[in-house]
Amino acid sequence: MVSATFEQKAEAVKTLTSKPSDETLLKLYGLYKQATVGDNNTSKPGVFDLKGKYKWQAWEDLKGKSQEDAEKEYIELVDSLLA
Repeated sequence: MVSATFEQKAEAVKTLTSKPSDETLLKLYGLYKQATVGDNNTSKPGVFDLKGKYKWQAWEDLKGKSQEDAEKEYIELVDSLLA
Protein backbone atom coordinates (compact mmCIF):
# COMPACT_ATOMS: atom_id res chain seq x y z
CA MET A 1 0.00 0.00 0.00
CA VAL A 2 1.53 3.29 -1.05
CA SER A 3 1.62 6.34 1.19
CA ALA A 4 -0.19 9.63 0.68
CA THR A 5 3.21 11.31 0.24
CA PHE A 6 4.01 8.89 -2.60
CA GLU A 7 0.72 9.67 -4.31
CA GLN A 8 1.37 13.43 -3.95
CA LYS A 9 4.81 13.04 -5.53
CA ALA A 10 3.36 10.96 -8.38
CA GLU A 11 0.97 13.85 -9.09
CA ALA A 12 3.76 16.43 -8.74
CA VAL A 13 5.80 14.71 -11.47
CA LYS A 14 3.06 15.60 -13.94
CA THR A 15 3.56 19.31 -13.22
CA LEU A 16 7.35 19.52 -13.68
CA THR A 17 8.27 22.65 -15.61
CA SER A 18 11.18 21.02 -17.45
CA LYS A 19 11.10 17.51 -18.90
CA PRO A 20 13.54 15.14 -17.15
CA SER A 21 16.02 13.13 -19.22
CA ASP A 22 14.86 9.82 -20.69
CA GLU A 23 17.13 8.05 -18.18
CA THR A 24 15.43 9.85 -15.27
CA LEU A 25 11.97 9.14 -16.68
CA LEU A 26 12.82 5.44 -16.92
CA LYS A 27 14.09 5.46 -13.34
CA LEU A 28 10.85 7.13 -12.19
CA TYR A 29 8.83 4.55 -14.10
CA GLY A 30 10.75 1.60 -12.66
CA LEU A 31 10.55 2.91 -9.09
CA TYR A 32 6.84 3.67 -9.47
CA LYS A 33 6.07 0.18 -10.74
CA GLN A 34 8.26 -1.47 -8.08
CA ALA A 35 6.58 0.58 -5.33
CA THR A 36 3.03 -0.03 -6.54
CA VAL A 37 3.22 -3.58 -7.96
CA GLY A 38 6.42 -5.19 -6.66
CA ASP A 39 8.75 -7.34 -8.76
CA ASN A 40 8.20 -7.33 -12.51
CA ASN A 41 6.12 -10.39 -13.43
CA THR A 42 5.36 -9.45 -17.04
CA SER A 43 6.97 -10.94 -20.12
CA LYS A 44 9.57 -8.94 -22.00
CA PRO A 45 8.11 -6.91 -24.90
CA GLY A 46 8.92 -7.86 -28.47
CA VAL A 47 11.96 -6.68 -30.39
CA PHE A 48 10.04 -3.92 -32.21
CA ASP A 49 8.61 -2.37 -29.02
CA LEU A 50 11.67 -0.33 -28.06
CA LYS A 51 9.88 1.99 -25.62
CA GLY A 52 8.22 -0.99 -23.94
CA LYS A 53 11.55 -2.83 -23.69
CA TYR A 54 13.27 0.11 -22.00
CA LYS A 55 10.42 0.54 -19.53
CA TRP A 56 10.31 -3.21 -18.85
CA GLN A 57 14.09 -3.26 -18.25
CA ALA A 58 13.94 -0.23 -15.91
CA TRP A 59 11.42 -2.12 -13.78
CA GLU A 60 13.22 -5.48 -14.11
CA ASP A 61 16.47 -3.89 -12.85
CA LEU A 62 14.75 -3.23 -9.50
CA LYS A 63 13.76 -6.87 -8.92
CA GLY A 64 14.23 -7.78 -5.26
CA LYS A 65 13.98 -4.18 -4.00
CA SER A 66 11.23 -3.86 -1.40
CA GLN A 67 8.18 -1.79 -2.28
CA GLU A 68 8.94 0.46 0.72
CA ASP A 69 12.50 1.14 -0.46
CA ALA A 70 11.29 1.82 -4.01
CA GLU A 71 8.70 4.24 -2.63
CA LYS A 72 11.34 6.11 -0.58
CA GLU A 73 13.69 6.35 -3.58
CA TYR A 74 10.86 7.56 -5.79
CA ILE A 75 9.94 10.32 -3.32
CA GLU A 76 13.61 11.39 -3.02
CA LEU A 77 14.03 11.47 -6.80
CA VAL A 78 10.87 13.55 -7.30
CA ASP A 79 11.98 15.94 -4.54
CA SER A 80 15.32 16.43 -6.31
CA LEU A 81 13.51 17.14 -9.60
CA LEU A 82 11.20 19.66 -7.93
CA ALA A 83 14.07 21.48 -6.21
